[in-house]
Amino acid sequence: MAESATSNGTSGVRHEQAFKSYDLRQALDTLHDPRALELRRQLQGTRAEVICIGCDDYATSIQRWSDTCEKEAGAVVRVASTAEVAEVVRFCRKNHIDFVVEAGGHSTTGASSSHGGVVISLARMRKVLTDPASETVCVQGGATWDMVNHSTAPYGLAVVGAIASHAGVGGSTLGGGSGWLTGQYGLIADQLVGVKVVLADGTIVEASNENNQDLFWAMRGAGQAFGIATEFVFRAHKVRDTFFGGVIEYDVDRLPMLVDFANEFDRRQDPNSGFYFGFAYSRDEKQMVLRAVVFYDGSAYQGGIFFGPILYQSPLMNPLTNHTGMRTYVEMNAFANVDPVPEGRKSISGANIMRPLETSLLQDLYSQFVEALNAYPRMEDSVLMFDNLPYEKTVELPVEDTACANRGPYCSAKLLLCWHDSELDAKMHALQRSIISKILEAQRGIPDDQVVACPNLAGHDFSAEKLFGVNLPRLKKLKRKYDPHNVFRKWHDLLAPAKPHVEQTDKS
Repeated sequence: MAESATSNGTSGVRHEQAFKSYDLRQALDTLHDPRALELRRQLQGTRAEVICIGCDDYATSIQRWSDTCEKEAGAVVRVASTAEVAEVVRFCRKNHIDFVVEAGGHSTTGASSSHGGVVISLARMRKVLTDPASETVCVQGGATWDMVNHSTAPYGLAVVGAIASHAGVGGSTLGGGSGWLTGQYGLIADQLVGVKVVLADGTIVEASNENNQDLFWAMRGAGQAFGIATEFVFRAHKVRDTFFGGVIEYDVDRLPMLVDFANEFDRRQDPNSGFYFGFAYSRDEKQMVLRAVVFYDGSAYQGGIFFGPILYQSPLMNPLTNHTGMRTYVEMNAFANVDPVPEGRKSISGANIMRPLETSLLQDLYSQFVEALNAYPRMEDSVLMFDNLPYEKTVELPVEDTACANRGPYCSAKLLLCWHDSELDAKMHALQRSIISKILEAQRGIPDDQVVACPNLAGHDFSAEKLFGVNLPRLKKLKRKYDPHNVFRKWHDLLAPAKPHVEQTDKS
């Protein structure tokens, strides 16, 4: 199997001796630094590349999807194998050097970047191997879902993967993840057959239902807190050549009708369907619009019937644009990509909304969202979306069967804020917290044993208790076994004490 690596942002122990931002290449040449000498020695004979300040592509190597996450690393090590990942981890631990892992680089919390420490880059670990005989796919952790989709397509196969195919495989998988095929097959993490992991001490292990079952349990939902996943094996599924789907845009005043459809969508629980909608700026229409992305695993006729109420059965909907039709799986998973990638600063967050959806809440959220876009410059790439996927297959699996506790009758709200001026950072984060808090305050009826957000969307404003729920005690116990020094804590710190938040307010 191809070797690989993932973990869209994991971190090492902070220490007074953490790497400083100096020219590591010069240190390697002059041997003035014993740690640099040891790093060079350990990587001799490998394909790993050490990049530091002064190297031609240093600036490129620290670039991230969001400018807020660009930090001057002491060194970026581009690895090409699991063994090289393990060597770098052992070097950093021995020398008390902070390290992080960059896979897709889409984290907006800074989990895949480091001030002064070492970045283990998986940019060279992007191989994908599809085995049509066993209907499995082996994926290196630096790969994106687009690479996976292109690999499986010639065999009439597909893996449940993120609907934004430019996203890295590792982050979305290890946090649970969902996609267009979730209604039929469950979460992304539920498709895992096995995973290869580099632990905090540099040990390489394999986790599956046969080996290290307890670690395999943890990797499916909280994997980034346990190690660097360097190889995934997924179960693939036979799929049709094309699906019905596409993008539709409406005037914002059609919101009540779209909410009605979303609630009817929830009642029907058709496993072949998927439906995202929300608020975005349309450059074609030069105005804020309601944007919907629809999916149906069926013919154009079947999809047209299912989504008829928001397409053409109701003249009141009157879409501004309708770009639906028969699409390949590769095409369907590109509709949510932010393309071209907007320059500047970005922040992602989200929260679960209990059903049924209420028009008044969404109107309130829109008012706050559009007010900000009108008040601050160059925010037109920001979006506020609501994911609607059938959940009956997802909740078939008991919450305790994997570490992923995000299984319930939820609609997931996703907020992407885009801006350019660093002086607005504090205002943008305050806006983000305010919108998410408004969603959570409206969920007073959510049961105490239910989680409030997907960990991959939650950022650092949520406690582990509210992200992993009933699974947190077992996760803490396994942390002490596999990561006793809490090296991998930059994604979410499972051992941190609970902190008061709006989502933890009394529901009385």
